[in-house]
Amino acid sequence: MFSRIRNLREDSDRTQREVSEYLFCDQSLYSKYERGLRDVPVEIVIKLAKLYNTSTDYILGLTDEKAPHKK
Repeated sequence: MFSRIRNLREDSDRTQREVSEYLFCDQSLYSKYERGLRDVPVEIVIKLAKLYNTSTDYILGLTDEKAPHKK
């Protein structure tokens, strides 16, 4: 999961600071999420999925399909 959130950020040309501001958290905390030093709360996973237009399943590594599920 940790490498996926880093890859999604890098693929979207965003900085850690930009993403941390979107999440309303400190940049150093977000850096710890990306490095696997802190568990990512469910609320943050959901916000990241919305930011990157992907599914929480993709972020969690349950699927390799980036596209969000259709309702």
